[in-house]
Amino acid sequence: MRLLLSHIMVKEAYQVVSACDGAECLALCKQQLPDLILLDALMPVIDGFDCCAALQQQFGKQCPPVLMITSLEDQVSVDQAFAAGASDYITKPIHWAVLRQRVRRLLQMHSTIAELQQKMEQERRLMAQLEAANAALKRLATIDGLTQIANRRCFDECLEREWRRLKRDRGTLSLILCDIDRFKRYNDTYGHHVGDECLKSVARLLQHLDAGSFAARYGGEEFALILPNYEAIEAVAVARSIQATLRVQAIPAVEPAQSITLSFGITCLVPSEVVTPTDLIAQADRALYQAKQAGRDRIVVAED
Repeated sequence: MRLLLSHIMVKEAYQVVSACDGAECLALCKQQLPDLILLDALMPVIDGFDCCAALQQQFGKQCPPVLMITSLEDQVSVDQAFAAGASDYITKPIHWAVLRQRVRRLLQMHSTIAELQQKMEQERRLMAQLEAANAALKRLATIDGLTQIANRRCFDECLEREWRRLKRDRGTLSLILCDIDRFKRYNDTYGHHVGDECLKSVARLLQHLDAGSFAARYGGEEFALILPNYEAIEAVAVARSIQATLRVQAIPAVEPAQSITLSFGITCLVPSEVVTPTDLIAQADRALYQAKQAGRDRIVVAED
């Protein structure tokens, strides 16, 4: 029967590899998966049902369709064949015209499924690329290109979000606005390239502060720190820590300063109906202006 099946399939222009039992079938499939497996239910060593189940277990979705050939036509054997993973079955004695049609249909089905899986994989890859591109665009929209910390847009969104949360929880919100002292003279003296490196250094310093803080480039040489649940005295401690770190780093500055310094304006309040995020920023901005007017390298807390 095996030789006769091989002969018929070769005449139909199919390439045929034959195996004398289930064990040899599994070994051949490990070397190269065929497009279709004709499997006799009754075989030595490993019968067709166990062989079909083993094929499904080993190759999963990659397993080719299995056409079970059996002399058993009772309902239990048919159910057992499909339960083992057979795609179809045909009984002995074989009706050759039916066999040809079943083989052709299963091969077409296998080809269609393979094409569909390939298209689905291509779509999955395209979706992954699209998600990555969207993530990159979102990052570009919220990250300052030079310093690689949050930009003004991201700052506004974060402030609004924290404002709503702390307004609900009745928590304190501190804001620090800081500005690099004499930065225009620094740029004019050393050039914009060195000035850019200075901005990056300050940004890295602010970015690696306490995990609860949010650092952003507010504009030009000005930076902002949002400090949820910080009291004013705690925000001042953060500013002093930044000052101390800058002294250690000792980024060269123009005269009269020996190294780069920052001026700080700090405000702290409890968000409510009578104040807005704009009020918070305005208070910190006024305090920063006072720090500049007082001689720079100063920390001023808004009186209001």
